[in-house]
Amino acid sequence: MSSPTGPASGLPVRMPRPRQAGRHRRPEPLAAPEGAPALVLAVPGTPSAATRSLAEEVVSIARSELPGLDARIGYLDGDDEFPTLQSVLSHAAEERTARFEQARAAGSDASEPDGPVGIVVPLLAGPDNALLRRIRQAVMESRVAAELTDVLGPHPLLAEALHVRLSEAGLARADRARLFTVATAADGIVLATVGGEEAVQAAGITGMLLAARLAVPVMAAALDEEGSIAAIAEQLRGSGSQQLALAPYLIGPELDAGLLDAAAKEAGCSAAEALGPYPAIGKLALSQYTSALGIAPPQSQGAPAF
Repeated sequence: MSSPTGPASGLPVRMPRPRQAGRHRRPEPLAAPEGAPALVLAVPGTPSAATRSLAEEVVSIARSELPGLDARIGYLDGDDEFPTLQSVLSHAAEERTARFEQARAAGSDASEPDGPVGIVVPLLAGPDNALLRRIRQAVMESRVAAELTDVLGPHPLLAEALHVRLSEAGLARADRARLFTVATAADGIVLATVGGEEAVQAAGITGMLLAARLAVPVMAAALDEEGSIAAIAEQLRGSGSQQLALAPYLIGPELDAGLLDAAAKEAGCSAAEALGPYPAIGKLALSQYTSALGIAPPQSQGAPAF
């Protein structure tokens, strides 16, 4: 029988587990700083239900990595149904002012925040200068203090995402370590991007990481430059590759409908899906946000090995 102050004599007492010390100590869970600016995902392309679903999945991943994160979506070509980037930034500014005024009315002596209202993260894997100019212009037109980050790549996580999309299409081994054989696995990859020569060069960096994962040659080409995909495909075939695959170094909304299928037909090869809402996209968007704030990114769970 238990006493008023604890369990009966002889029964084990559950004590709190002591905190682990030293380098094996588990990190404290990271949360968004109080009053931190919003992460505003800038989504290019023509808005659609599919685009909204993709963007919502990306910000959902970011929120799961950083509890308390204020994450919003602004469309570069928005309308009444899809809020524009300008309107999202303006609304965030209005909300911050309202919170400050409410706090002052309640007797708080806090000073008015003077940092950025939002950190704008372009939903782009690589540098597309035309789209980036439009995003920058939209930020300026909002007349709101906001900071624009770099695009998401190049990054090893994007090489992982490309590998996964190729394996899902049956164009690459899913697990190199177990030498899992795919009869249709490509022996040469055309990495397709948009945005001109600078975008091709940036994609080439991630392409080198992908080549190391797959142990096959990978070369980048521009979808929006006539003949570029076919020329790179011919170059790969000339160096000995016989079975090519087209891998879009693109998230999806920035890709014009039909462009990828036309390029795959031109190059005479199969194509994988765009990167889409792969978990790495949300994590990289959050990484750009935390870097802009100067805070350490959260420690994510390890990604599956490929």
